[in-house]
Amino acid sequence: MPLDNVIDATVTVAVVYHSGYGHTAKQAEAVKRGAGRIPGVSVLMLTSDEAQRQLEALDGADAIIFGAPTYMGKASAQFCAFMDATSKVFATGAWKDKIAAGFTNSASRSGDKLATLTQFAILAAQLGMHWVSLGLVAGNNSSDGSEEDLNRLGFFLGAAAQSNFDEGPDRAPPPADLRTAEHLGERVARVAQQFVRGRLPAQPDGVREDHLRRQGVER
Repeated sequence: MPLDNVIDATVTVAVVYHSGYGHTAKQAEAVKRGAGRIPGVSVLMLTSDEAQRQLEALDGADAIIFGAPTYMGKASAQFCAFMDATSKVFATGAWKDKIAAGFTNSASRSGDKLATLTQFAILAAQLGMHWVSLGLVAGNNSSDGSEEDLNRLGFFLGAAAQSNFDEGPDRAPPPADLRTAEHLGERVARVAQQFVRGRLPAQPDGVREDHLRRQGVER
């Protein structure tokens, strides 16, 4: 790739998700907000159905964040169909060394959400991707804790949200879970920038450092 193209490259974070009733879509939007607030990052949003039909649209992404509700101890069937479709990517290695992360939602506080996040992490591993954890300590686990804490549900592998089954997406997930999702998006965007920065050639004239400052990359 010509140096000018590398210097001007924008980091792309893709969010691929399924949402049955709108709650996980709200969580996905929060992930997008978090990633999008990092200078120099563009966010591509695709439903799992859209992504399944156009896998090549994800080839140019630097990071892919997977999201789905947890149904019966696993990711929703619609998202699993997308996962199965990535066997084509497995065969070509097109997503090798991309950044990966995940988020999920269910009606119960636990709801076996860890099983869904583990599914996502294994998918990423099979595709040769690098998994990024949530990077937050558990919240609301002491007498000083609060339902407003980030990571109030205490998940580490990815971002988790809880939506009461009798409330629509206008009321759930709660703000703390959406802020946790924003944190994940921002964290993944920063990690993706670090990987892109590592691929930039050394510049003795300071061009590379100027590029990093313009992209908002921290040293």
